[in-house]
Amino acid sequence: MCLSENIKKFRLENNLTQEQLAAVLGISAQAVSKWETGNTYPDGALLVPLAKALSVSLDELFGNKTVSM
Repeated sequence: MCLSENIKKFRLENNLTQEQLAAVLGISAQAVSKWETGNTYPDGALLVPLAKALSVSLDELFGNKTVSM
């Protein structure tokens, strides 16, 4: 899955609307919509707050697979 799909997936899993997620992050709902459609990407400064709002790690947000040694 790509970042846009993961944002939507985790938002829905947390029972958040685009408006609610946007309010937590202090941005517009249109920005969240654009992220979810892949038209734009979140600003780097929003990645950690976004992951926290969605209750996931940055690795999960980006779809990185866990590798154990």
